[in-house]
Amino acid sequence: MVFSNLLFIYLFLPLNLIFYFRSKSIAAKNRVMLIFSLIFYAWGEPKYVFLLIAMSLADWFLALQIDKRRGETGAKLFLALAVIVNIGLIGIFKYSGLVAQTTQSLFGFPESIPNIALPIGISFYTFQLLTYVVDVYRGDAEAQYNYSRVLLYAGLFHQCIAGPIVRYRDINEEIISRHTNFTRLGLGINRFAVGLAKKALLANVCGKVCDILLIADADISNAQMLSENLSTLASRSAVALWAGMFFYMLQIYLDFSAYSDMAIGMGFMIGFRYKENFYYPYATTTVTDFWRRWHISLGSFFRDYVYIPLGGNRRGMARQIFNLFIVWGLTGLWHGASWNYVLWGLYYFVFLVIEKFVLGNKGRNGGYKSLVRRILSHAYLLLIVYFGWILFKFTSAGMIGTVLKGMFCLNGNPFTSFETSAVLKNYFFFAIVAIIGSTPLIKNISKAIKKNAKTNVMVGNISGVLQIVLPVILLFLSTLSLVGDSYNPFLYFQF
Repeated sequence: MVFSNLLFIYLFLPLNLIFYFRSKSIAAKNRVMLIFSLIFYAWGEPKYVFLLIAMSLADWFLALQIDKRRGETGAKLFLALAVIVNIGLIGIFKYSGLVAQTTQSLFGFPESIPNIALPIGISFYTFQLLTYVVDVYRGDAEAQYNYSRVLLYAGLFHQCIAGPIVRYRDINEEIISRHTNFTRLGLGINRFAVGLAKKALLANVCGKVCDILLIADADISNAQMLSENLSTLASRSAVALWAGMFFYMLQIYLDFSAYSDMAIGMGFMIGFRYKENFYYPYATTTVTDFWRRWHISLGSFFRDYVYIPLGGNRRGMARQIFNLFIVWGLTGLWHGASWNYVLWGLYYFVFLVIEKFVLGNKGRNGGYKSLVRRILSHAYLLLIVYFGWILFKFTSAGMIGTVLKGMFCLNGNPFTSFETSAVLKNYFFFAIVAIIGSTPLIKNISKAIKKNAKTNVMVGNISGVLQIVLPVILLFLSTLSLVGDSYNPFLYFQF
C-alpha cells in the first residue's frame, strides 16, 4: 500500500484518524498507531512484518543493556553487537545477491545467485533503529523501557517504508506525550494534499513521459531484457534521450519529496513534528548545497554516524578526503544493491572534493556577486545532477554508455524524430508546471500573500478561503488522476 493509493486515502487513513481521535489516553493512541502501522506494513509483505518486530526487539534489548553498563566496556560490546545485527541483516537481505554476482563474475562461484526478496523499507527502519542504539550509547537519548514504543518508533507507517529517517531523540517526547488541535490538523491535511498532488499530478506524469522517451523502469531491472534494452536505447533520438532524462530528473524529486510531504503532513495531524527532508535542491548553485537540501535525513545520518566518527575534517586533508570517499561510497550503496549506485555516490564525491579543496569559497552558495556568474554556477549544478541521474537510473554499464553516446548521436541514431517531437509538444506546458513545482516560487508567493494578509483585509479573506479550498481541489484533482491509473509507483520503495 502506498500513500497515493485510493484505498489508503479514503479508507485506511480516515479510519486511522477516527480511531486515534476517539482514544482518550496517549497509551491508547499509541496502540492505535502501532496496530495500524503493522497492518500497513503487512499489507504488501505479511511475513516481513516479523523481521521489523524482531529487529526492533533486538535493538530495544541491546539499548537497555548499553544503558545498564554505561561507561563500561560492556556497553561498547553491546553497541558493536547492535551494529553487527542491523548491518548483518540488511546485508543479507539487500546485498547478498550483489556479493554473489560479483564473486561469480570474478571467480566463477557460486554457481547460482540467491534470490532473496528485499523487505520494503528495510534501509529506512534499520537506520532509524541504529540511530536509537547509538544515541543511547552516546547519552543523547534515554533508553526506552517500553518495547512497544520502540516498535512504534521504528514501524510508524508515516515514515517506516520510505522515510524521512527520523531519529528517536527527536520524537521520543512526542511518543510519550503529544497534542494536536484543529489548526494543526488542518495544516497537516494541507501538507498531505500538496504532497499527494505533487505525486499524482506531476511525478506520475513525468514518469510516464520518461518511459515513453526512454524505456520503462521495469524493463531496466530485467536482466533478461538487456540486449533488447540496449537496442531500444541505441535507436532513440538524441532529443528523446536528453528529454527523457530531464523528465526523470523532475520525477525523482517530485516523487520522493511528495512522499516526505505526505509523511510530514500525517505526522502533523496527530502531533508528530518530523524534520524537513527536501528544501528545493534544484534551486541551489553548488553540489555541496544540493546535498544539504536533498534527502536531508540521509545526509545528516551519514554525517553524524559515519563521517564525524571517522574523524571528519579533524585529522588533515588526506584523512578528510578518505572519510568523504567512505561516506559517498556508502551513500551510493545504500540506494541499491548494484555497482551503478556506488559509482553514482563516488561521482558526487569527486565534485564535492573539487568544490571543497579546489574551488574553495568560490564553490559555496552565495560566493558569486555577479548575477551572470550565479546563473552559470546554477547551470553547472544542474548539469552535474542531470548526468548523475543517468548513473542512478541505469543499472547496466552498457545502458549508461549507450545513453551517453546516444545523446551526441554516436549510436548512429537521429538527432530527433517525429514521435519525439509529438511527445514534447503534448507535454510542453506540463513540463513548465512541473519545473515550477520543483522550485520555491509557489512557496514564496504563498508567503507574500500571508504577509499582506496581516495588513489587507481583502487579501486576508482570500488567503483564508484558499487555505480551505485548495486542499479540497488538490484532493479532487489527485483522485481523478488516480482513478483507473495503473502507473503509481514510489521510486524509493526499492531502496
